[in-house]
Amino acid sequence: MISDAEFYSLRIWELLGLISIVLFSVTCFWIVGVYNSVLRYIDFSSISILAKAILLVSILILIINFSYTYLISNFFLRTNDSIFSLEGFLVGFITFSYLVIGSRLVANIYLSNTNSEKNVVIYGAGSAGIQLANALRVSKEMQPIAFLDSNTSLQGTYLGGLKVLNPRKLKRLSLRGKVDEVLIAMPSASKATLKNLLKEIESYSIKVRILPGLAELAQGKILMSELKEVDISDLLGRLEVEANQELLDRNIKDKVVLITGAGGSIGSEITRQVSRLSPKKVIVLDSNEYALYSIKKEIESLDLELQLYSVLGTVTNQKRMTEVFKAFKVDTIYHTAAYKHVPLVEENPFEGAFNNIFGTEACANAAIDSQVKTFVLISTDKAVRPTNIMGATKRFAEMILQSLSSERESIGTKMTMVRFGNVLGSSGSAIPLFQQQIKNGGPVTVTDPKVIRYFMSIPEAAELVIQAGAMGEGGDVFVLDMGEPVKIVELAKRLISLSGMELKDKNNPNGEIEIVFTGLRPGEKLYEELLIGNNVSTTLHKQILRATEDTLTRIELKKFTDQLKEAEEKNNVPELKNILKEAIQGFTPEKESVDTVYLQQNINTED
Repeated sequence: MISDAEFYSLRIWELLGLISIVLFSVTCFWIVGVYNSVLRYIDFSSISILAKAILLVSILILIINFSYTYLISNFFLRTNDSIFSLEGFLVGFITFSYLVIGSRLVANIYLSNTNSEKNVVIYGAGSAGIQLANALRVSKEMQPIAFLDSNTSLQGTYLGGLKVLNPRKLKRLSLRGKVDEVLIAMPSASKATLKNLLKEIESYSIKVRILPGLAELAQGKILMSELKEVDISDLLGRLEVEANQELLDRNIKDKVVLITGAGGSIGSEITRQVSRLSPKKVIVLDSNEYALYSIKKEIESLDLELQLYSVLGTVTNQKRMTEVFKAFKVDTIYHTAAYKHVPLVEENPFEGAFNNIFGTEACANAAIDSQVKTFVLISTDKAVRPTNIMGATKRFAEMILQSLSSERESIGTKMTMVRFGNVLGSSGSAIPLFQQQIKNGGPVTVTDPKVIRYFMSIPEAAELVIQAGAMGEGGDVFVLDMGEPVKIVELAKRLISLSGMELKDKNNPNGEIEIVFTGLRPGEKLYEELLIGNNVSTTLHKQILRATEDTLTRIELKKFTDQLKEAEEKNNVPELKNILKEAIQGFTPEKESVDTVYLQQNINTED
């Protein structure tokens, strides 16, 4: 038995021991980094830090227990009683662990309950999907409710508290109104797989967003801002063929390259790709000051070892072009500068003719005078049997180069033309307009239910242009394989459905977005062609074909260009069309628009 004095002394030592434990615990937690964790974003790494801290504190408690027991029994109270029993230590360890970890988990659940605006399902239960789910848990915009995955071994399991469902369950979820959006987290999926997946989902009229590819994900963690809206390239699912590096390098590596119209859709993408292929110098030329500034700043931000120069000027000024080509000793020119918007050129025919025809002629002659080795003209499918002035002027520009190439041995410059159809996301493209109209609540305007078009992404088109230009021998007309044409109205319907809206028509009068047919605009065709004749052959690249087409002699072209200049001086639009009709095979101009006639009458009256 111990005396009362010894009993109270023991209690004091126990109190001192508890105080020491608390101080040691706080100190250990601070050293390990427990207090650096934000409870709202607690994850496994935070739990791991807590576990390490608790283990360290437990070891210290055992050391304190043995130390206090030894000191008290041998120097103070002369007793063999331990301050702490083994049972008490185990109960304390379990209780301590439960309180420390449990309290943080409860706080995490409470703080993470953000009452998100939308319920979403994540298509793809792989690592990207799991990371996306974790990122969305603290989002105020979206709350993940389930995974969808076609892997049967995963279906029925839980990942991070979310059940993995068969994709067929999406229909039931959509009918019950339990899901607002589908987020596709399959960055390694092929374009064909993604295309089929979107076709499967679009029947449910649920908005779809897609996580970017692996290249984008490698740049950082998955963020809400990285989820992109479904665009037309996802719907088309085009399979892009691997580039031929030797062709890409042939006209660019260690050479001086100049791009006209460098601020435009195609010109800017060619500039980007050329800049990455180790050219000696890159010269960007454009008449639009802001467009030129923008592309120059963008290329400079890539931090490449590159000599980059910008030239503000118009391609119709042959003297200026010659000075630029000679000053920089240009090896390769990609001539993308042109007016390409069909209705605008119909309303401003002479501006289109002057820029597209005489601008190309001026650049080609300047290239010859400056001994440029390769000149590549970016043409269009609208140059084939054109029904509009824009297409006719581009075909005339092709014929200028073909005519010059008939004297290829004397001129020393290889003239090459590359012809292709619509590119996705270009200025004036209908697809961005559709997307904006859908966001505004409709209606979506389509010119005609029968209109079909070829489509290709801008990067793919630019890459193929560079490779085609490298295969040119002089006077070649290369045609890019655009795949199968697609109906514009069908694309509009799919975009509406994948935006989470329902099409409003006679079969569904309660729908949300209506499609309105506005009629073909001046100069537009229901369908486009890429070849004038059937004389076509393959090349080194499976997506590039070589066409052989009739052209005019230098004397014949000179006659027509002189006539065009005379028609311009008179501002005679009917005469312009007659000249183009005589010069260009298959040109059948549409009737003039009311605006063009009105403008023409006013100008003639003022004269």
